[in-house]
Amino acid sequence: MKSKSLLICLLAIFAFTLAMPVWAVEPSSILVNMAPENPAPLENTVISLKSFSANLDSILISWFINGKNVSSGIGKKSFSVTAPTIGSETSIFVSIFLPDGKIEKRIVIRPSVMVLLWQANDSYVPPFYKGKALPVADSEIKVVAMPEIKTVGGLIDSKNMTYSWKKDYNNMSEDSGYGKNFFIYINDYLENSNNIGVIASTTDQKYSSEANINIGIALPKIFFYKKDNGLGTIWEQTLKDRHKIQDDEVIVAAPYFITPKDIRNPTLIFNWLINNNPINIQNFPKNLIPLRTQAGISGVSSLKLQIENKNKIFQTASKEINIEF
Repeated sequence: MKSKSLLICLLAIFAFTLAMPVWAVEPSSILVNMAPENPAPLENTVISLKSFSANLDSILISWFINGKNVSSGIGKKSFSVTAPTIGSETSIFVSIFLPDGKIEKRIVIRPSVMVLLWQANDSYVPPFYKGKALPVADSEIKVVAMPEIKTVGGLIDSKNMTYSWKKDYNNMSEDSGYGKNFFIYINDYLENSNNIGVIASTTDQKYSSEANINIGIALPKIFFYKKDNGLGTIWEQTLKDRHKIQDDEVIVAAPYFITPKDIRNPTLIFNWLINNNPINIQNFPKNLIPLRTQAGISGVSSLKLQIENKNKIFQTASKEINIEF
């Protein structure tokens, strides 16, 4: 009698187990990752699958490009493909054969191009300088995004896109939004560089482009030049140490990469010294110093200039050369 009761109990448990629902893996539980997220034209792109509810290592996974099966295998969780040319798109389907059914995912690769241009808004360089004004500590820098996203209708106007800016990988929500294709910031004097990133997206979020750039800081420098009475400042050649003067001569000091951009600004203090003695110059711009030799006297003197920004203590520069006369 006991064995009969035990058999009935086991049968009931078995029936209850069969009646329990089998929880299927939801498509949303399988995550798709694409690296890079916004590939450039013809850039190698890796697509990978990840799931916390299904063991993808033990199931068949098939990859299709534009309807053609290009790769299949047990545990084939990742796939590499070359992005198409700009203005084109590639459709990728992946079939995941789970024990309780097949799940399909679709990925569309739409390549784009992004260029980031930057400038130091308040960095001084002398006339005819062919290089770029570099930022120094506590400088204002402007970064402009130039996305190139092409559709069948042509290039999308960069002013009609939404921008998401990041500084040192932190979201800059107040500087992001529709039409905000530029970002202005003041760098930190404690940091040697800043990483600026942006994602530009169409309003329907169908197309996007991404880029980032590291912007470093420079140190202010001073160079000396000779001012010729007829030709003006000889910018082509800096004065070397032990520069020899004859009769009267005017030396021009050009600070590179110091702020503000207008060196006539009273916040920039120019301190000239000869043999470490301060010189007070009258009736000359503060970046010029007149020198004069005396008959029958020859020798060497040190000429030194110290420049400081009285509002920004980390913006200082100095230069010293020996003058022969």
